[in-house]
Amino acid sequence: MSIRLKLLLSYAAMLVIPLFFIMLISLLMVVMFRGDLQNLKGIYESTEDIFNHEDLEQVAKEIIRSAQRQPDLLRDDSYLNEMTLQLQDKNSGIVVRQNDAIFYRSPGLPQDAAWLAELTAYDGHTTSQAYVEKKVGNAAYAFLHYDLNRSGNEQISLFMITKVNPLTNFIRKYFIVLFSLLILIFILTHVLLTTMMSKSIIRPLHKLREAAQEMKEGKMDLQIQVAGKDEIGQLGVAFEEMRLRLQHSTSVQQQYEENRKELIANISHDLKTPLTAIRGYVAGMMDGIADTPEKSLKYMQTIALKSDELDHLINELFLYSKLDLNREPFQFEVVQLLPFLSDWIEELEFELEKRGIAFLADISLDSETVVSLDRDHFKRVLNNIIQNSMKYMNKAQPNIHLTVYSTPQAAVLEIADNGKGIAAEAVQHVFERFYRTDKSRSAHTGGSGLGLAIARQIMEGHGGVISASSELDVGTTIKLCIPTTTRE
Repeated sequence: MSIRLKLLLSYAAMLVIPLFFIMLISLLMVVMFRGDLQNLKGIYESTEDIFNHEDLEQVAKEIIRSAQRQPDLLRDDSYLNEMTLQLQDKNSGIVVRQNDAIFYRSPGLPQDAAWLAELTAYDGHTTSQAYVEKKVGNAAYAFLHYDLNRSGNEQISLFMITKVNPLTNFIRKYFIVLFSLLILIFILTHVLLTTMMSKSIIRPLHKLREAAQEMKEGKMDLQIQVAGKDEIGQLGVAFEEMRLRLQHSTSVQQQYEENRKELIANISHDLKTPLTAIRGYVAGMMDGIADTPEKSLKYMQTIALKSDELDHLINELFLYSKLDLNREPFQFEVVQLLPFLSDWIEELEFELEKRGIAFLADISLDSETVVSLDRDHFKRVLNNIIQNSMKYMNKAQPNIHLTVYSTPQAAVLEIADNGKGIAAEAVQHVFERFYRTDKSRSAHTGGSGLGLAIARQIMEGHGGVISASSELDVGTTIKLCIPTTTRE
């Protein structure tokens, strides 16, 4: 059974069950007070039966009995005043008419005599007639008429008059209409509320179902908009968050797949290049092309060089893979940065001097500045940057400039060269694996394409940041920021 059907059945039960018990209780009350259902019509048509006038009728019957025993009592003002006192708190009074002339009128009744002339005529009945309602001024009155049989031509009528509450009178007149309207309003209100509640629950669930179907088919672009702060709204928010995460995960997965394909293509190309060279020189030696000791030595040296390139590429790829999978352990220790850099600069100057590259160090660093780093891995970052600078030198007087300074939270190293520089659109990609500004991927400048990517992975492992800035034909600057710490 669907939620919609369950809600409709439950709402229908909430409507039918109260109506059933209202009708049942009403019928039981009729039976209790009337004895059966035959008088149901009379209950509505007679004011006497709907509204309680028993006290008024009791007084009327007492007056009639007393008048039958003592006929002169209807002419006794003191007796009639005494009966009037019993009716004052009920807004009722007495009128006695004798031969079309008003003999007595209770003081509480309207003073305008015009309405007395409209009282029903004498017809000789000793029993009471049904209540007749008349409007006197701004008030409504109910009249109960008794005719007393007297000897001779004397005609005496007793009128019991009571003021009718306008609201009570209105309800009595329009009871069926009001009751029907009440039931109709009750049903319409229930239907309206049922419709609104069903829409507030079913419609959002339909949206969630459609979104789930779209997601099932791999479409993650359908935005879920479920308003409200209730449980359905919270479910919609959670569902939308799930959709966004799945969309992001799908996008990342697709990017990973593209990167994987690109990685395989790059690895295949970079591994194939030295292997092809090695195979070519080996085939040349086997074919007897290297027919002199000098050629054989040259071929062997080339094979050894290509083997070293292949080994270096495999080692770089292996290191990058371990860093990318967080499987490369770091041996962190608190190191004074100034002595560490001094030792590294001493080694570096010797290498650069052999290549004819001028080196300038500008260090503005406190001797007590300490950082937490892995010596070997951080030194690899520095060496990868220097090697990358040396590969792209194209000036007659090449130089590398190291600037070191500290900030309140980090030590900053800037390594600048005067090489050929990098185009603005390519700077943001230099830390990507296998990215090379030299699209020809030549052996002279190509390298492995992993040097700066490895540097970024190591810097991230140290909680630091690496960035690049460059200008064509001017040079490139690599900036390293590594957090400082305190000596234990």
